[in-house]
Amino acid sequence: MSQPHPYRATILAVPEVVSRPLWSVMIPTYNCARYLRETLTSVLAQDPGSEIMQIEVIDDCSTKDDPQAVVEELGRGRVAFYRQPENVGYIKNFETCLKRSRGKLIHLLHGDDCVKKGFYCKLQSAFEDNPEIGAAFCRHFYMDENGHYQGSSALEQPESGILSNWLERIAIEQRIQTPSIVVRRSVYEKLGGFDRRFSCCGEDWEMWVRIAAQYPVWYEVEPLALYRIHSNSLSRISTRTAADTQELRMATEIMQTYLPTLVARKLSNKAKENIALYSVQDLVLQMLTLGDFTAATTQIQEALKCSYSQKVLIEMSRTIFQSGKFWIKKVIKYQMSLKTHQ
Repeated sequence: MSQPHPYRATILAVPEVVSRPLWSVMIPTYNCARYLRETLTSVLAQDPGSEIMQIEVIDDCSTKDDPQAVVEELGRGRVAFYRQPENVGYIKNFETCLKRSRGKLIHLLHGDDCVKKGFYCKLQSAFEDNPEIGAAFCRHFYMDENGHYQGSSALEQPESGILSNWLERIAIEQRIQTPSIVVRRSVYEKLGGFDRRFSCCGEDWEMWVRIAAQYPVWYEVEPLALYRIHSNSLSRISTRTAADTQELRMATEIMQTYLPTLVARKLSNKAKENIALYSVQDLVLQMLTLGDFTAATTQIQEALKCSYSQKVLIEMSRTIFQSGKFWIKKVIKYQMSLKTHQ
């Protein structure tokens, strides 16, 4: 069991008198019932039975839809449902998932993500053949709101197996999406739950680094998980206020304490540079394209708090130049439309 921590939930061991399946598929939801049907279908298609797999949906008091109705329709008594008495936020909803789990292997599967055929069999084999690993994950596909594929995650190594130098690699860049990873429950019991200091992003990255610092991690080369990207993500308050970049920077500061002393500062600085590059290459450009100059300026300020390396400054100049070309084209197009209608 983990020692009490001011920002992490303590995950108690499952009492010996409780029947324990191998799997706990815990599905946190909040206002995403429109996708939950697809999520549950992908799990139930691989269901080995209630003695082997616990399947439970934990709803954070949804206000815009009825996930319980979806569970009752598709689950037909096979899928359990728990509703928070009040909205507690996604970190505490994750905590509830971990605390209610009974299985030896925990799969946190967001209510808008999915798994492909073979996910549970492939990762189960990894844990059975490698008792020393604390977690295992696979490649994943990105998909949009309509379920259309938008690409896949990078290939970490040519063949499936335990990753080498994984702590150093995951410490400088978030490389795992939650639906693709499975963690031993005993790992959460030792390390605790997700860090409550996060409010919009970074909690998963911090957890994966925390695990990598203590355990070997297995990698499956076949893409067996689907991570959904929502088209309205750019309008999130966290992006406009740069809270996302702030929290990622906070994550690097927390994670630095998990790293080997001789390389901790170097890896942390590299991670901050990567965050800054993501901010200026992606978020800043998109905000400028949308004409939200206040958000773009805020993102730039937060990016520079992460890193003002030469590489970051060059990319920032390039982003500003690209957005300038976009606005020039937009003005020309507008002027030409005016002439056409004269």
